[in-house]
Parts: sequence; C-alpha cells; structure tokens
Amino acid sequence: MKTNAMRILESLSIPYEIHEYEWDEEHLDAVHAAESAGLDLERVYKTIVMRNSDKQIFVFCLPAEFEISMKKARSITGSKEIDLIKTSELLALTGYIRGGCSPLGMKRHYPTYISELAELEETIYVSGGQRGIQIEISPDNLVKATGAEYADFV
Repeated sequence: MKTNAMRILESLSIPYEIHEYEWDEEHLDAVHAAESAGLDLERVYKTIVMRNSDKQIFVFCLPAEFEISMKKARSITGSKEIDLIKTSELLALTGYIRGGCSPLGMKRHYPTYISELAELEETIYVSGGQRGIQIEISPDNLVKATGAEYADFV
C-alpha cells in the first residue's frame, strides 16, 4: 500500500526505500521503530510538530535519541514561545497519527527544519506516513521534497 509520503516522492522522481516493521501501541517512538526494523539508530529521525505563541505550526526532524532545544527552536522560528502540539491535535493538523507522522505529505505545508546532523549521513530514515513503515532517503532529497532547511536545534 502506498502512503501519501511515497506518492509525493514518486511524483518528484526521488528515490527511496521502504523498511517495514512490527509496531506496538505501547512503543510508538522512533527508538523502538529503529530497534524493531533493525535500522541504525543514529540514522532514524523522528518528526516533531510544534506551535508558537502566534499559533504558527512548525515541523522538526531530528535523530530519534535527541531532544529539541527549545531555546534554539525559538531562535530559528523567531518565536517568543514554542511548545509541542497535543497528540490529540496531530491528526487534524498533519493528517498523521502518533507513531506514523511523516515530514512528507502533511495536510498543509508547514515550515520544516531538519537537523543539520542529517548532512553527515548518506541516507536517513523517516516515517513513511503510517505505523510500521520507515522511508530511507537521502537528506538532501528529503529537504527537496519537504521544502525544509537544515538547522541546528538539538
């Protein structure tokens, strides 16, 4: 089954590989996805969606084991305050559910930032748009497909 993320990559003629794994409702995080799929943890990236005090939405992709520096996120986005959106809002804002949120193919285009650490890798893995699917893609192609920019926010 093709996800919206896959269709977008194909429409742009961007090469990618699919990696499927058994997911579990109790462990929807990217670290568990990496372990379940047998992927290199340093190359598995999670997608975090945040909202600032002006109600603007921002998307951040970063290595599974890292956390966002709120100070750096505020600086990058020009925000006074920024916070994670509620899990209950994720589907309405992005079209994705927790554990399957891809930076590709959200309902609307939001400013997207990919950790500059991705530039050190030949390929990285991001959610394919549903639980149990990771897409392997070059970081530059992910930037191209999402309209993202590299930034330092971890």
